[in-house]
Amino acid sequence: MKLISPSQLCFACDGNLASDLSLRGVIERLRLFFFPPPAVAEVKLRDDQYTLDHMRAFGMYNYLHLDSWYQDNVYYVDQFGRVMNLSVTLDTALQKPREVFRLPTDLTAYDNRLCASIHFSSSTWVTLSDGTGRLYLIKSGKRGNSASEKWEIVFNEELGSPFIIAHSVSFVKSDKHSVAVLLLRVEKDELDTKGSGFHITLEWVTIAEISKEGDHRYDIFKRRVLQGKSVPHYAAIEPSGDGLMIVSYKPFKFMQDEDDKLEENDDAKATNEKKDPLYYWQQTEDDVTITVRIPQDISKDDIKVRFSPGNICVTLKDQPPLMEGKLYSSVDHESCTWIIRENKSLEISLIKKNEGPRWPELIVGDTRGEFIMDPSQCSEIAESLMHLTSEVMNPNPEKENPPCNAQELEECDAFLEDSASLCRFDGDTLKVTHVINLGSNQYLFSVVVDPKEMPCFCLRHDVDALLWQPHSDQPENMWEHIATFNALGYVQASKQDKKFMACAPDYSYAALCECLRRVFIYRQPTPLSTVLYNRKEGRQVGQVAKQLVATLEANDPILGFQATNERLFVLTTKTLFLIKVNSGN
Repeated sequence: MKLISPSQLCFACDGNLASDLSLRGVIERLRLFFFPPPAVAEVKLRDDQYTLDHMRAFGMYNYLHLDSWYQDNVYYVDQFGRVMNLSVTLDTALQKPREVFRLPTDLTAYDNRLCASIHFSSSTWVTLSDGTGRLYLIKSGKRGNSASEKWEIVFNEELGSPFIIAHSVSFVKSDKHSVAVLLLRVEKDELDTKGSGFHITLEWVTIAEISKEGDHRYDIFKRRVLQGKSVPHYAAIEPSGDGLMIVSYKPFKFMQDEDDKLEENDDAKATNEKKDPLYYWQQTEDDVTITVRIPQDISKDDIKVRFSPGNICVTLKDQPPLMEGKLYSSVDHESCTWIIRENKSLEISLIKKNEGPRWPELIVGDTRGEFIMDPSQCSEIAESLMHLTSEVMNPNPEKENPPCNAQELEECDAFLEDSASLCRFDGDTLKVTHVINLGSNQYLFSVVVDPKEMPCFCLRHDVDALLWQPHSDQPENMWEHIATFNALGYVQASKQDKKFMACAPDYSYAALCECLRRVFIYRQPTPLSTVLYNRKEGRQVGQVAKQLVATLEANDPILGFQATNERLFVLTTKTLFLIKVNSGN
């Protein structure tokens, strides 16, 4: 990687900039003059907000808001409750800050408040929280243009204890416009005597348009609450408003009202009454054997078994099918048979079309059966897994490929948490439809690549960082790998003071900042204009990735950090720094 030193960047700021440096990274300092300072409405954590979850949710909050629909525009809330907009006018020039909205409440009058938060639900709709527990739904018009951008409140309501907005989406269903908002709270938990004493709630609020006698207004259509024990790394509502995706260290679950609990208890009792499996099944590498108990008055003529390459159907007399569904894998249906054993049970033999692979289930999605494993199969599986377990970490370090060698691990390879999981919740049933254990794939950051889609999330995979795009409308391919940042996973782990991470929506670079002063930019590999050879291996190097380091001329903590395809915005209490990264078109 090629390193551009802070002195080079400071030299660029003085205006003595060579033309080739303009493509590598130029930092332009743009001071924002306000009276009186400080300008940004920063909220410090109180003494009773002492947990790691409070720090993650509120202490590390990004006070700079990028409008993903109009990427040359950033917003922040100042100490007077004014929503201020800054727009890029020329290559590295910003227009003067302009007020687009003012919160009706006096923020300084509230001791128990959080930072104000903004989310851009669509190109013309904005959700806003003042940090006191009040939610605003605003129709903004087309933003980024002072002539058409007029923020108008269409809904505002007190929704309980203070919260920040985690995500929001705007959508239309059945010709009715709705906005779904996700509110994040860290609340005191009196029942938690062994943990931190707090729990995390995510409230999913849907605000819908209501028309009565020609009067068009917005009101709350639905409120649902999820509860967990750790602040989610990622939480986003699907564009259609039909589901919710969460990446978190500890799982979340919906809190049900009393009617739902009674129905669930009735379902649980009914389930407990059916303890005996409907059928039993065994398998070998070649075939599958199913045993089904049948009433004594059932004769051979009363039984119908239909086989196809991928399905099975079993019926008794004229009753609904006893067993029916898609088999886990294909069978040779012409060789499948069935017989009656001692007038008590039906035995079905399925011949596997693909010999060898074991089936984890018989009929896809059917949990009414019980798998019986042969003792010899248990021994075989235990023996095949024996190399993964040991009383010591590495029983044979001299072996050519030891299972684990702790001496090869470095401090930056250790993760703060054991593992996280990615869950998708259905908005109608409130049930989990997909669960993926991320294991040691550390969560790094999220970014909006396409504002019409859900935000992407970036995970560490070994030394690299991989960017994943959720697709709620593709159940078979719900998460798509769209970009890779080589070695970023390893490099960022060594930055102990990092605060924010981001990447360009076109994946051309990734960036991170520390709590004070320093910003690191990691470019994607690009072709070289000259010939370069690897000194150790002698092979020609075709592409080189570059690292740039910028040292800000400010001692104030960094409060906001946003990336676009061409620029980085870095916000402190009094100053906004604009870093030109790419030249654009």
